[in-house]
Amino acid sequence: MADPRSPAWTAVTREVRVSVRTYYLADQSEPDRGHFAWAYRVTIANEGRRTVQLLKRTWLITDAQGRTQRVHGEGVVGERPVLDPGESFEYTSGTPLSTPSGFMRGTYHMVAVETGEAFDVEIPGFSLDSPHQPGAVH
Repeated sequence: MADPRSPAWTAVTREVRVSVRTYYLADQSEPDRGHFAWAYRVTIANEGRRTVQLLKRTWLITDAQGRTQRVHGEGVVGERPVLDPGESFEYTSGTPLSTPSGFMRGTYHMVAVETGEAFDVEIPGFSLDSPHQPGAVH
C-alpha cells in the first residue's frame, strides 16, 4: 500500500480535488529486464455544491527517455463514479515503465449531473521514481 509519508500531488479544478500518492512495486519489477512497476492511489473529492460524474480519463505517461504514451478510456477501474457534494472516490491502479523513472499527468472528463455541462479536471503531474534511479529525476 502507499506509504502515508510519501508525497501527495494535488490539483483542484472547478471544486474537484484530485490527490495522488505513488509507490514502487519492487515485487512486480524486474530491473535487470528493464521492467519497473508502480501503483498509484487517487482520491477524487467533490468540494463543490453540485453533483458531478467522472465519464472518461486521459493519461500521459512519460518514461525517463521522454517517450510519452497516451491512454484514453471510459471511467476509472471500470467505474464512472457519481460524486455528490462532499463525497469522494478512491481507487488504486498502476503502470509499468521500461525505465527506472518517469512521470504521469492527465485529465478526468466530467459532467455536472443536473445541467449536463461537461468539464475537464486536472490530474496533477506526479513522479514515478524507483530505487534503481540514481537520484530523483522529477
